[in-house]
Amino acid sequence: MFELKTPEETRQGLVARINSYQPLIEDIAVSLYRNPELGLSEVFASQKLKSILEAEGFSVEAGIASMPTAFRAAWGSGRPAIAFLAEYDALPGVGHGCGHNLMAACSTAAALACRHAIPAELPVRWLLIGTPAEETVGGKLAMVDAGVFADVSAAFIAHPERQNGLGGSSWASHPLELTFHGRTSHAGASPQDGINALDALVAAYTQIRNLKNSLRDDVRLAGIITHGGDVPNIVPERAQARFTVRAKDWRYLETIVLPKVKQVAEGAALAGSATVELRHHEPLFKETLEHPVLREIARRNFEYLGETIPPPPEGAGGGVTDVGGVTWVTPCIQIRFAMTSARPHSRELADDTITPRGIQATLMAAKVLALSALDLAYNPAALAAAHDHLTQILNQQQ
Repeated sequence: MFELKTPEETRQGLVARINSYQPLIEDIAVSLYRNPELGLSEVFASQKLKSILEAEGFSVEAGIASMPTAFRAAWGSGRPAIAFLAEYDALPGVGHGCGHNLMAACSTAAALACRHAIPAELPVRWLLIGTPAEETVGGKLAMVDAGVFADVSAAFIAHPERQNGLGGSSWASHPLELTFHGRTSHAGASPQDGINALDALVAAYTQIRNLKNSLRDDVRLAGIITHGGDVPNIVPERAQARFTVRAKDWRYLETIVLPKVKQVAEGAALAGSATVELRHHEPLFKETLEHPVLREIARRNFEYLGETIPPPPEGAGGGVTDVGGVTWVTPCIQIRFAMTSARPHSRELADDTITPRGIQATLMAAKVLALSALDLAYNPAALAAAHDHLTQILNQQQ
């Protein structure tokens, strides 16, 4: 493994700078907690972050990738270009139960610290990329498609959890909406004259759930019926369901799982004399690639700060994030930092984000991100090794 050569005084200066940002981190965390906004509507959050960065000398480009609440802030010039990713969308009815207010605060502090504490003669371009709608349409995926990460040398992000961790892989996901069409008739007087779209949907639902018996263990097929008719005395002419369709790798998902799901839906429609429309209501979320170079650097920096990294809990997996899309175009890691004992996507976790424990944990995570970015900036060989690893993966996929 490569040898790190980062000057110790620079590392200590970076840690000290982030310590000074505790009021800033608390301000961002509390402000976003009190003003939760859903994906693509994060007007308050994105404006707050942009204002902070502009005041610190960053040039800010708003509305990137055709999303009004997305932005890209930059300081410096040259290569490498190292990015910190900020999420800031909330959950409906829960608020910041995924801790995105802390993620925004963490990346902002890390970007500002690198801008101020790292010698200006180091030819690095520091970026803070504001990425909306992680919980819904996956804003980073639109950014990948728009080429936002094409010139990013590496990217870092930190997610609040119950324990510290070095990223790990998320799962691939490509949710599917099924809409069955039939024909109305009086359900009591002349049901034989109708075509029951709900019957076709229920048959498809049952068969899709039973597909697990012929697929790999890592597949997840879970659905809900979003529309089953209007009143019970009318044969439903329209019925609709949505399924989350997940697997550990996106190629198996696209070439094996989804064709089987679609075949089952079409067969159920045919058997019930109905028709069916199939639509992906969310984009393809690829699994998160693990980048060993970034994992090793992050591990060393957790240890440098006196933090332990326990093994991941048994049975962990099944989660989806749009960070996965970024990992396929540039070396990227999403570390985890321990700040709560609450379950994910809960009001209890949202409340924990503004506690002293939550703020202190975010300070620690910002230090890990900034120190890891610093290590890459001072070690061209490490960055080259990270890109070589990604190139090998992409070549294997061809």
